[in-house]
Amino acid sequence: MSKILLLVLAFPLVAFASGEEGTLPLAPIDTRDAVSIQRGAQVFVNYCLSCHSAQYMRYNRLMDLGLTEPQVRDNLMFVSNKIGDTMNVAMRRADAKEWFGAPPPDLSVVARSRGADWLYAYLRSYYRDDTRPTGWNNLVFPNVGMPNVLWKLQGQQILETQEEGEGHSKHKVESLILEKPGELSPQQFDMRVADLVNFLVYIGEPARAVRVQLGYAVLIALGVLFTLAYLLKKEYWKDVH
Repeated sequence: MSKILLLVLAFPLVAFASGEEGTLPLAPIDTRDAVSIQRGAQVFVNYCLSCHSAQYMRYNRLMDLGLTEPQVRDNLMFVSNKIGDTMNVAMRRADAKEWFGAPPPDLSVVARSRGADWLYAYLRSYYRDDTRPTGWNNLVFPNVGMPNVLWKLQGQQILETQEEGEGHSKHKVESLILEKPGELSPQQFDMRVADLVNFLVYIGEPARAVRVQLGYAVLIALGVLFTLAYLLKKEYWKDVH
């Protein structure tokens, strides 16, 4: 029963890997959910910031999410002590190049370049692969160089390949099976990944919420002005024959 449940949970990833159109699962994110973004920030600083920076995001912008300065300092600032600093990684680029072959990319705008759906699928698609130098591979990003930094939360997945169909319609279907559970259930892990992706979307454009609110205000103002202009036009032309 548990194996069937895991297969159902993995179905969106299977559909992406084997589908003819390469459809990505929809990332369940909401950039208006400040609490989710706060949780995502915590995941980012604990699991990502040791290698990846977000150099266009400042710690004090996290206070826009409803956090106080002491909360940001005590829970999210591990590599800096200035609230106005950007979220730079402590590791030197020269060391990163020596250890990994190339410095890990900055993640400030990764959600804008890759898309939220891609990130959500990618972070959930790691599996054990002893042929890779890190021992990990990824169904969405084959031969990825980055290991699965969230494996303690997710557990360890393995890749299963089956052949379906007959004759010319025969094809391979790849699926991920959770072999060793992690600290979180599959549902909890998916929610944690969604929080992280929500945060990455937020830092790609922190002022988005303000811009959207301003856009609504401008549209309302234009609507009022249009109504006044229309009434003025009717009043002006009512006696003109």
